[in-house]
Amino acid sequence: MILINLLPHREEKRKLRKQAFFVGLGLSVVAGGVLVALAYAVQQQMISAQQARNDFLSAEIHKLEEDIKDVSGLKAEIESLKARQKAVEDLQIDRNMPVHLLNELVQHTPEGIYLKSIKQDGQTVMVSGIAQTNERVSEFLRNTAYKSEWLEKPELQEIKASAQQTKDVREPKRLFDFSIRLSLKRPQDVSPAASGASAPSPAASAAPKS
Repeated sequence: MILINLLPHREEKRKLRKQAFFVGLGLSVVAGGVLVALAYAVQQQMISAQQARNDFLSAEIHKLEEDIKDVSGLKAEIESLKARQKAVEDLQIDRNMPVHLLNELVQHTPEGIYLKSIKQDGQTVMVSGIAQTNERVSEFLRNTAYKSEWLEKPELQEIKASAQQTKDVREPKRLFDFSIRLSLKRPQDVSPAASGASAPSPAASAAPKS
């Protein structure tokens, strides 16, 4: 027997395809929503982890800044202590310089020169006195320039003739007033042999020049 389908099969197939399309579309929308939700969750988790790392780094940076402040304070204290130590060392070094100055003047002041005043200002020394002749002053300059271990750079500031009264009032003695500026070396600029030399005895220091 022959069966004949009189139903509109094309319409039925079209309807099935439409239903399949909408089902697939719904499933795609659901899958897309799930994927978006998963991506959002993963992104939020990454943001939270990064924020935690940022907070940790900020805390560590703050600690380092505090440590740097402490180190800076310690460095300032160390520099202050070094400055004080250097000042004390300089005072200890410089306290013997007047002794060396007098010793050098005793050794290198030639005969015929009488020193009237000695003024020291740091490394600069002003010496004034009376000389019998100009040649005596020249010899004094040469001695301090080439023979002295502690004195250097002598500069004649002034020299002038003066008449000194003697017992014979009719014949005053002709002498020369002079002033010389000298530089006194620091102990670190002097050879060890010279800086270690002993100071002159009081008798030698007080010995007058004739």
